Amino acid sequence: MAVINVELAGRSYQVHVGQDLLSNAASLSHRFIRKTIVPIVADSNARELHGDRLAASFDAAGKTPVWFDVASGEGSKSWDGLQALTEWMLAQGVERGDHVFALGGGVVGDLTGFACSILKRGCGFVQLPTTLLSQVDSSVGGKTAINTSAGKNLIGAFHQPSLVLADTDTLKTLPVREMQAGYAEVIKYGILGDLEFFEWCEANGNEVIAHDDIAVAEAVARSVAAKARIVAADERETSGVRALLNLGHTFGHALEAETGFSNRLLHGEGVALGMVLAAQYSARRGYISATDADRVKSAIAGSGLPTEITSLNLKCDGAKLVDHMRHDKKMDAGTLPFILLRSIGAAFLDHEVSLDDVALFLNDRLLAT
Repeated sequence: MAVINVELAGRSYQVHVGQDLLSNAASLSHRFIRKTIVPIVADSNARELHGDRLAASFDAAGKTPVWFDVASGEGSKSWDGLQALTEWMLAQGVERGDHVFALGGGVVGDLTGFACSILKRGCGFVQLPTTLLSQVDSSVGGKTAINTSAGKNLIGAFHQPSLVLADTDTLKTLPVREMQAGYAEVIKYGILGDLEFFEWCEANGNEVIAHDDIAVAEAVARSVAAKARIVAADERETSGVRALLNLGHTFGHALEAETGFSNRLLHGEGVALGMVLAAQYSARRGYISATDADRVKSAIAGSGLPTEITSLNLKCDGAKLVDHMRHDKKMDAGTLPFILLRSIGAAFLDHEVSLDDVALFLNDRLLAT
């Protein structure tokens, strides 16, 4: 088992990465359990697959799990979902010193974390991520949020978990498409800041997607360590360092919005396509070579992820996609900085991008054959 520390002033915590962690969840998290009742918010699919193992761990420790089931999908990250969850937490008598457990992917983690950030002005929570995407990205770093009609993750708070238990055995139940979507966030760490890890992904990405235990363990641990370093340097995204984690997301969120935040385009698939677009736009701006942009595209395509907008069959133009970008959380005084590349492994924040030029660039991609 690997243990990665997320170093924050006064609020540091550990991320455990390894096999069979849910069976030992009670002992690993014992210091965060004050009462006999343990509240668990669970994705309904994750509970069916992994709930018995988790419940057995608490039962053996003399604790009683109580469950709040969340339907799978981004639709659960809503005002209605938030209200239902917080009212349930109040009914369970959750106090400021208590911890709520979140079992599932990014939707459950985001929803539970945000609910815990506002319940009685803040209680604790423990992340039990069960998807590759949530293990390497959303469960670490304290970004919590719900979606609104204006866009994704626009209502939220920074609220760090007290502990993350990333049980890699849970990934064996994921279909290939979900593993591919999560892998997009793995290779992202190489593209934005670690050429050596990018090269490791080029060589080992398919083993990760195929659930190879050794490759999965290394991918998750190295990704978490990379994110931990960035979060420690810029927890609340004020210096620009943490913004680099959004590589591919500005393009990707616009594509997700245009496809209705649906299974038509999973978040990780949007990020993958967004990273290809970011690399291609970096080449358009003269920051990287077309060869490097093609290398990024080839590495992502090799894992089975989408690399062409045309594959989405969108009925819109570049201007429409740019309109979605105007709701991006990075918007500042009417301008939108873009995370682009100076080379593979060296991302930066470009504050001089014209959205009109982005629209023209996207028009070219929408018409590409």
